Amino acid sequence: MPLPAGAALRQVFGETLAELARHDPRILVLDGDVGSSTGAAIFETAHPQRYIQAGPAEQNMMAMAAGLATMGFQPYATTFTCFAVARALDSVRVLIAQPRLDVKIIGGYAGLLTGMTGKTHQMFDDIAIMRSLPYMLVVAPADETEARQAIAAVAGVPGPAYLQITRETAPVLFGSDYTFRLGRAVTVRDGTDATLISTGVQTTRVYEAAEILSRRGVEVTVLHVPTIKPLDGDAVVAAAQASGYVITIEEQSVIGGLGGAVAELLGEKFPVPVKRLGIRDCFGESGPNDRLLDKYRSDG
Repeated sequence: MPLPAGAALRQVFGETLAELARHDPRILVLDGDVGSSTGAAIFETAHPQRYIQAGPAEQNMMAMAAGLATMGFQPYATTFTCFAVARALDSVRVLIAQPRLDVKIIGGYAGLLTGMTGKTHQMFDDIAIMRSLPYMLVVAPADETEARQAIAAVAGVPGPAYLQITRETAPVLFGSDYTFRLGRAVTVRDGTDATLISTGVQTTRVYEAAEILSRRGVEVTVLHVPTIKPLDGDAVVAAAQASGYVITIEEQSVIGGLGGAVAELLGEKFPVPVKRLGIRDCFGESGPNDRLLDKYRSDG
């Protein structure tokens, strides 16, 4: 049975941060001229004096955020993932990560489904790049429930962080009793035939695929990894031990993303066969969501 429909994570981001800012005067938002697309405009409406329009100058925006962090603010630099990570990487690396400043980088329009923006605006290696930066926290929530808690949790931890936010609405995987914890993976389904490990909104598709497999007599564990860095090594190893075979599934490149992180860990701690499913060394393209998911085999 399909999961119930939920909100778009970009809307959840704007609403959650606006609420957090009511109680935390340190919070500011810097927008790279895409606030109506990323959810930052929701924050602008709620706190116009704490919203800075940096324009399409992402390197400068990261430098501004770094400077504000040194003054005791907690800035959130928001733009599309491709601009936040690829275009501004030098500023992120040198001005934010190296001095371990309390800047939160919000990568909007993450993954494959970017509203037909095409290959220029799609980025599949942001997880690989950001997890390679020392001190950088990397988080990818699955649904609106987890996103609200993850944003609050990231706000409560000093230091640089990268939060991946998708464009489209996401099914609801977690109930009101769910508790998100940074650095903790969550088993959302148990099975013994294989272990499926995923992150972000892709986990909702993996869960639905596991339910289909169950009806065919195949029972798999689904391990959701919302914090890619630091990786919950104990949970990954335990899940691998339970089945002896791991498949990672992500809306990211198989080179260096979640699959790379899991393979690195298990290669050192508990070597088992690992199959990585995701974007295979190519750029994206424009197209309807269902066609893209089918072409890149991301719909389970």
